[in-house]
Amino acid sequence: MKDIHAKILVADDDNMVRTTVSKILEMFGHEVQSVSDGKYVADIIDDSYDVILLDINMPGMDGFETIAALNELQHDIPVIFLTGACSMDYVVKAINLGAYDFLTKPIEDLDIFNVKIRRAIEKRMYIRREYHYKRELEDDIRTKAAELEKTNKLLLTYSHSLENATVQLMSSLQNAMEEKDFYTAGHTMRVTEYAVLLGLAMDIPEQDMVVLRRASQFHDIGKLVIDLSCIQKPGKLTEEEWALIRKHPAVGANIIKPLGFMEKEQFIICHHHERMDGKGYPDGLTGDNLDLLTRILMVVDSYDAMTSKRNYRQNMNMQEAVTELKRCSGTQFDPECVAAFGKAIVNFTATGDAFSQEYLDNFKA
Repeated sequence: MKDIHAKILVADDDNMVRTTVSKILEMFGHEVQSVSDGKYVADIIDDSYDVILLDINMPGMDGFETIAALNELQHDIPVIFLTGACSMDYVVKAINLGAYDFLTKPIEDLDIFNVKIRRAIEKRMYIRREYHYKRELEDDIRTKAAELEKTNKLLLTYSHSLENATVQLMSSLQNAMEEKDFYTAGHTMRVTEYAVLLGLAMDIPEQDMVVLRRASQFHDIGKLVIDLSCIQKPGKLTEEEWALIRKHPAVGANIIKPLGFMEKEQFIICHHHERMDGKGYPDGLTGDNLDLLTRILMVVDSYDAMTSKRNYRQNMNMQEAVTELKRCSGTQFDPECVAAFGKAIVNFTATGDAFSQEYLDNFKA
């Protein structure tokens, strides 16, 4: 059997027993420290020890009190009880307290003594290996968790970059479309500006502001596939042309649909021409089925349409458009949104473009 050398603590109030046991252990190659009282065991014990030999009957702290104190310290060092009179009550109590084994005094069979000590040392070695394995496993888990977190951050950064690139590309396409028509040029930018203004006036949460801004940017993207002759036509549209134009919200929603990160925006784009009374398009939804962001876009989109120049009608001024919004409040538009916008647009107009640009810069996608 391979030699095993360990650090062993002997606790016994009998000086002769301590000396004898210590010499036997040293003869087997172990490092030994001895104490005369159980309280000294709790004072000096640490993880460097491999086995504790503990007398049961000692003054001060007896063996049972000592092992109970050791259990609180959680060093998991095997304890072998030394006893001259081993009763069944002692055995049961010791086992319940977690004792590893028993040795009777005086020690007569050195081979049995050595085997029990070696087994206790092997038990301690196993405990240490298990502890180190758990530590290494925990360290490995922490390392892999950190690596996973880093990877997730990189993926999130990439995802945001991809989202931003997609938004920028779509914005460029929409701007190119608007610039082909003098009457619609700048419409998207103004609607976005008004939407942000109204959203802030109504204390919309920041995350919802991002959604509102994006939906405003792309609310008319469906017109990319509409025949430009309808959009640019001088004069009023025919019923057939109006039917074609009315398709642009649903077409725009379908364009946005493959972009998973714009699910909320898809709903808003699809329904920004609905009405509170259910007489809008494309689905005839009533106000109860329209979220606040959609109702905001309905108001600001109509406001810009009323205040923008058209070749077939005279545009309204700010006060006339606000009056018209209020006239249609409750039927076409949400009364709360109209009231908030009426107040906000006055301040907005008085403050000027620098004010609006500051708002827009604060809520870039």
